[in-house]
Amino acid sequence: MSQTTGPDIHDGDPIDGDAIPEALTRSSFRYADGATQVFTRDGRTTFTENGTPTSGEWGVDENGRFWSFWPPSYRATYDVSWIVDADGRAAGVRFVDVRGGVPSKGRYALPAPN
Repeated sequence: MSQTTGPDIHDGDPIDGDAIPEALTRSSFRYADGATQVFTRDGRTTFTENGTPTSGEWGVDENGRFWSFWPPSYRATYDVSWIVDADGRAAGVRFVDVRGGVPSKGRYALPAPN
């Protein structure tokens, strides 16, 4: 099983497919623009921006990559990696759309256990 916290992870380390569910559901996320996101273990996600929630689905594909679907038709696949603070604590997840674009950095809204 993949290491998800502690001294064996470093900033920028990829998150293995088997560790993605724990990494995404351990806490809600806060983004730099103030948006928030919650992932639940049943594959649902809610992204809230400017007080407006949007519901979607998420999962891990057969190649160990994170994917999300936002009805009615937006689907994307992401490489995900750890955001680790200087003290070695996992502070969030970096999402990079495999089609390109600017990475999105979701930081844990509550202190995540180390």
